[in-house]
Amino acid sequence: METWTALAIGFFGSFHCIGMCGPIALALPGQDSSTFRLITGRLLYNIGRIITYSLLGALFGLIGHSIVLAGLQQFLSIVLGIVIIITAISQNKHLGNWKTTMGLAPFFEKLKTVISAQFKKRGQRTLFTIGILNGLLPCGFVYIGLAGSVTTGSIAGGAVFMALFGFGTLPAMLAISLAPGMISVEMRRKINSVTPLLAGGLGLYLIYRGTML
Repeated sequence: METWTALAIGFFGSFHCIGMCGPIALALPGQDSSTFRLITGRLLYNIGRIITYSLLGALFGLIGHSIVLAGLQQFLSIVLGIVIIITAISQNKHLGNWKTTMGLAPFFEKLKTVISAQFKKRGQRTLFTIGILNGLLPCGFVYIGLAGSVTTGSIAGGAVFMALFGFGTLPAMLAISLAPGMISVEMRRKINSVTPLLAGGLGLYLIYRGTML
Protein backbone atom coordinates (compact mmCIF):
# COMPACT_ATOMS: atom_id res chain seq x y z
CA MET A 1 0.00 0.00 0.00
CA GLU A 2 2.71 2.48 1.01
CA THR A 3 4.76 1.76 -2.14
CA TRP A 4 1.96 2.57 -4.54
CA THR A 5 0.83 5.49 -2.41
CA ALA A 6 4.27 7.10 -2.54
CA LEU A 7 4.59 6.60 -6.30
CA ALA A 8 1.07 7.92 -6.93
CA ILE A 9 1.55 11.04 -4.80
CA GLY A 10 4.81 11.77 -6.59
CA PHE A 11 3.44 11.13 -10.07
CA PHE A 12 0.20 13.08 -9.80
CA GLY A 13 1.70 15.77 -7.57
CA SER A 14 4.49 16.41 -10.09
CA PHE A 15 2.03 17.82 -12.62
CA HIS A 16 0.88 20.32 -10.02
CA CYS A 17 4.47 21.17 -9.06
CA ILE A 18 5.57 21.76 -12.66
CA GLY A 19 4.27 25.31 -12.18
CA MET A 20 7.05 25.97 -9.63
CA CYS A 21 9.83 23.56 -10.59
CA GLY A 22 9.15 23.60 -14.33
CA PRO A 23 10.86 26.97 -14.94
CA ILE A 24 13.93 25.70 -13.06
CA ALA A 25 14.04 22.50 -15.14
CA LEU A 26 13.65 24.48 -18.38
CA ALA A 27 16.42 26.92 -17.44
CA LEU A 28 18.99 24.34 -16.37
CA PRO A 29 22.49 24.92 -17.78
CA GLY A 30 23.70 22.76 -20.66
CA GLN A 31 20.98 23.39 -23.22
CA ASP A 32 23.65 23.55 -25.94
CA SER A 33 25.24 20.23 -24.91
CA SER A 34 25.15 17.01 -26.92
CA THR A 35 22.06 14.85 -26.60
CA PHE A 36 23.88 12.40 -24.33
CA ARG A 37 25.14 15.11 -21.96
CA LEU A 38 21.74 16.82 -22.02
CA ILE A 39 19.96 13.65 -20.93
CA THR A 40 22.58 12.64 -18.35
CA GLY A 41 22.59 16.18 -16.96
CA ARG A 42 18.81 16.17 -16.49
CA LEU A 43 19.04 12.74 -14.88
CA LEU A 44 21.68 14.02 -12.46
CA TYR A 45 19.44 16.98 -11.60
CA ASN A 46 16.53 14.66 -10.81
CA ILE A 47 18.74 12.19 -8.92
CA GLY A 48 19.82 15.13 -6.76
CA ARG A 49 16.17 15.91 -5.97
CA ILE A 50 15.44 12.29 -5.11
CA ILE A 51 18.47 12.07 -2.80
CA THR A 52 17.27 15.14 -0.89
CA TYR A 53 13.75 13.72 -0.66
CA SER A 54 15.19 10.44 0.67
CA LEU A 55 17.26 12.20 3.34
CA LEU A 56 14.24 14.24 4.42
CA GLY A 57 12.20 11.02 4.48
CA ALA A 58 14.79 9.39 6.74
CA LEU A 59 14.61 12.37 9.11
CA PHE A 60 10.82 12.33 9.25
CA GLY A 61 10.85 8.54 9.54
CA LEU A 62 13.02 8.97 12.64
CA ILE A 63 10.44 11.40 14.03
CA GLY A 64 7.75 8.83 13.29
CA HIS A 65 9.81 6.12 15.03
CA SER A 66 10.05 8.27 18.15
CA ILE A 67 6.29 8.81 18.10
CA VAL A 68 5.69 5.07 17.72
CA LEU A 69 7.95 4.37 20.71
CA ALA A 70 5.91 6.89 22.68
CA GLY A 71 2.75 4.97 21.79
CA LEU A 72 1.19 7.87 19.91
CA GLN A 73 1.00 6.33 16.44
CA GLN A 74 -2.82 6.26 16.49
CA PHE A 75 -2.99 9.98 17.30
CA LEU A 76 -0.29 10.74 14.72
CA SER A 77 -2.08 8.90 11.92
CA ILE A 78 -5.38 10.67 12.58
CA VAL A 79 -3.82 14.14 12.86
CA LEU A 80 -1.76 13.72 9.70
CA GLY A 81 -4.83 12.48 7.86
CA ILE A 82 -6.76 15.60 8.86
CA VAL A 83 -3.86 17.88 7.89
CA ILE A 84 -3.56 16.24 4.46
CA ILE A 85 -7.29 16.62 3.79
CA ILE A 86 -7.15 20.30 4.77
CA THR A 87 -4.12 20.77 2.49
CA ALA A 88 -5.95 19.10 -0.39
CA ILE A 89 -9.01 21.31 0.11
CA SER A 90 -7.02 24.52 0.42
CA GLN A 91 -4.92 23.66 -2.69
CA ASN A 92 -1.79 25.03 -0.92
CA LYS A 93 -3.18 28.59 -1.04
CA HIS A 94 -1.86 29.36 2.43
CA LEU A 95 1.63 27.93 1.95
CA GLY A 96 3.21 31.39 1.81
CA ASN A 97 1.54 32.39 5.08
CA TRP A 98 2.76 29.15 6.66
CA LYS A 99 6.36 29.91 5.72
CA THR A 100 6.08 33.35 7.27
CA THR A 101 4.40 32.07 10.41
CA MET A 102 7.08 29.42 10.95
CA GLY A 103 9.84 31.95 10.33
CA LEU A 104 11.16 29.97 7.36
CA ALA A 105 10.67 32.64 4.68
CA PRO A 106 14.27 34.01 5.04
CA PHE A 107 15.67 30.48 4.70
CA PHE A 108 13.77 29.81 1.48
CA GLU A 109 14.74 33.21 0.05
CA LYS A 110 18.39 32.44 0.81
CA LEU A 111 17.97 29.01 -0.77
CA LYS A 112 16.62 30.56 -3.97
CA THR A 113 19.62 32.92 -4.06
CA VAL A 114 22.04 30.00 -3.73
CA ILE A 115 20.24 28.09 -6.51
CA SER A 116 20.35 31.16 -8.77
CA ALA A 117 24.11 31.39 -8.24
CA GLN A 118 24.48 27.77 -9.39
CA PHE A 119 22.91 28.63 -12.75
CA LYS A 120 25.93 30.79 -13.55
CA LYS A 121 28.18 27.74 -13.39
CA ARG A 122 28.58 24.91 -15.88
CA GLY A 123 29.20 21.19 -15.67
CA GLN A 124 27.30 18.06 -14.71
CA ARG A 125 28.18 18.49 -11.04
CA THR A 126 26.36 21.82 -11.05
CA LEU A 127 23.17 20.15 -12.29
CA PHE A 128 23.41 17.59 -9.51
CA THR A 129 23.90 20.38 -6.94
CA ILE A 130 20.88 22.28 -8.27
CA GLY A 131 18.83 19.11 -7.89
CA ILE A 132 19.99 18.61 -4.31
CA LEU A 133 19.03 22.20 -3.44
CA ASN A 134 15.79 22.10 -5.41
CA GLY A 135 14.61 19.23 -3.24
CA LEU A 136 14.50 21.66 -0.30
CA LEU A 137 12.17 24.15 -1.98
CA PRO A 138 8.68 24.39 -0.42
CA CYS A 139 6.09 22.22 -2.11
CA GLY A 140 2.74 21.11 -0.72
CA PHE A 141 2.99 17.64 -2.23
CA VAL A 142 6.49 17.10 -0.87
CA TYR A 143 5.01 17.86 2.55
CA ILE A 144 2.24 15.34 1.92
CA GLY A 145 4.91 12.80 1.01
CA LEU A 146 6.83 13.61 4.20
CA ALA A 147 3.64 13.10 6.19
CA GLY A 148 3.47 9.63 4.67
CA SER A 149 7.11 8.98 5.57
CA VAL A 150 6.37 9.83 9.21
CA THR A 151 3.70 7.14 9.34
CA THR A 152 6.21 4.45 8.27
CA GLY A 153 7.65 4.71 11.77
CA SER A 154 11.26 4.00 10.77
CA ILE A 155 14.29 5.73 9.26
CA ALA A 156 14.62 3.20 6.43
CA GLY A 157 10.88 3.22 5.76
CA GLY A 158 10.77 7.00 5.60
CA ALA A 159 13.75 7.15 3.24
CA VAL A 160 12.29 4.51 0.92
CA PHE A 161 8.86 6.18 0.94
CA MET A 162 10.32 9.52 -0.17
CA ALA A 163 12.65 7.87 -2.69
CA LEU A 164 9.59 6.27 -4.30
CA PHE A 165 7.84 9.64 -4.15
CA GLY A 166 10.80 11.14 -6.00
CA PHE A 167 10.77 8.41 -8.66
CA GLY A 168 7.07 9.10 -9.10
CA THR A 169 7.90 12.69 -10.06
CA LEU A 170 10.56 11.59 -12.55
CA PRO A 171 8.44 11.09 -15.72
CA ALA A 172 6.87 14.55 -15.64
CA MET A 173 10.04 16.37 -14.60
CA LEU A 174 12.13 14.67 -17.29
CA ALA A 175 9.47 15.39 -19.88
CA ILE A 176 9.27 19.09 -19.04
CA SER A 177 13.06 19.48 -19.23
CA LEU A 178 13.67 17.39 -22.36
CA ALA A 179 10.44 17.92 -24.33
CA PRO A 180 8.51 20.92 -22.94
CA GLY A 181 5.67 20.57 -25.44
CA MET A 182 4.91 16.99 -24.40
CA ILE A 183 2.81 18.04 -21.40
CA SER A 184 0.10 20.44 -22.54
CA VAL A 185 -1.67 22.90 -20.29
CA GLU A 186 -4.90 20.95 -20.81
CA MET A 187 -3.25 17.70 -19.69
CA ARG A 188 -1.90 19.41 -16.58
CA ARG A 189 -5.33 20.84 -15.84
CA LYS A 190 -7.02 17.44 -16.06
CA ILE A 191 -4.42 15.72 -13.88
CA ASN A 192 -4.46 18.58 -11.36
CA SER A 193 -8.20 18.06 -10.95
CA VAL A 194 -7.53 14.48 -9.81
CA THR A 195 -4.59 15.25 -7.52
CA PRO A 196 -6.59 16.74 -4.59
CA LEU A 197 -8.78 13.62 -4.64
CA LEU A 198 -5.67 11.45 -4.34
CA ALA A 199 -4.38 13.51 -1.42
CA GLY A 200 -7.79 13.43 0.23
CA GLY A 201 -7.93 9.66 -0.21
CA LEU A 202 -4.57 9.31 1.53
CA GLY A 203 -5.83 11.51 4.35
CA LEU A 204 -8.94 9.36 4.79
CA TYR A 205 -6.81 6.21 4.75
CA LEU A 206 -4.56 7.58 7.51
CA ILE A 207 -7.58 8.53 9.62
CA TYR A 208 -9.05 5.05 9.09
CA ARG A 209 -5.74 3.40 9.95
CA GLY A 210 -5.47 5.54 13.08
CA THR A 211 -8.92 4.47 14.31
CA MET A 212 -8.12 0.80 13.62
CA LEU A 213 -4.73 0.70 15.38
